[in-house]
Parts: sequence; structure tokens; C-alpha cells
Amino acid sequence: MTASTTRPARYWIYILECRNGSYYTGYTSDMDRRWEEHCAGSPKSKYTRGFAPTRIVARWRIRGTRGTAMRIERLIKSLTRVHKEELVARPETLGALIRDRLGVRMRPKHEG
Repeated sequence: MTASTTRPARYWIYILECRNGSYYTGYTSDMDRRWEEHCAGSPKSKYTRGFAPTRIVARWRIRGTRGTAMRIERLIKSLTRVHKEELVARPETLGALIRDRLGVRMRPKHEG
């Protein structure tokens, strides 16, 4: 199978709540590994080294390219705190947000 015929990759888009009450948004291909890195204060995440995460408040599995995952991450990071809280409360709305703001049709799968 060549690169042009492979299936799209799977990524996680996630929102963490940090000890200071802030939200941190990221993407990864391995959620368990990334959560452990955040909790361990890995140099890979400067923000959560300073403000340790307390829990994962929302996470979605998406199929697409790394570039798409990065665009969704950037979109969520650009939201106001109120909009992030709404997204956490109603995670099923991420698909409509992606469609409306990025013009991409996809069905992110929310996983508690």
C-alpha cells in the first residue's frame, strides 16, 4: 500500500483542566502516552510543566491528517473561556464548530 492509498491517521484532540483552573488544549496520536507526559512534567509541554493537569475534561478521536489535527487544536485554543466551557459541556458540538469555522466535514468521536 502506498502513502497515497493509506487510511487517514487517527489523532486525539483533548482539553485538560489544570491545577490553576485553566484549560490546556492539545493533539496527539497516543493519548495515554501524552497524558503521562503532561502529568510527569515533560519538557515537551512547557505549559503543563508549570500548571499541572488535574483531569481530562474532553477528548475526541478524529480521522485525518496531522495538519487537520493541528488546525482543530488551534481552533479550540482560539476560543474564549466561555466557548471552551460550552464545548466541554456539549462535546458533540465539535463537529459543527469544525465545519463552520474550518469548512471541514468530519465526525469527531467524543470519548469521555
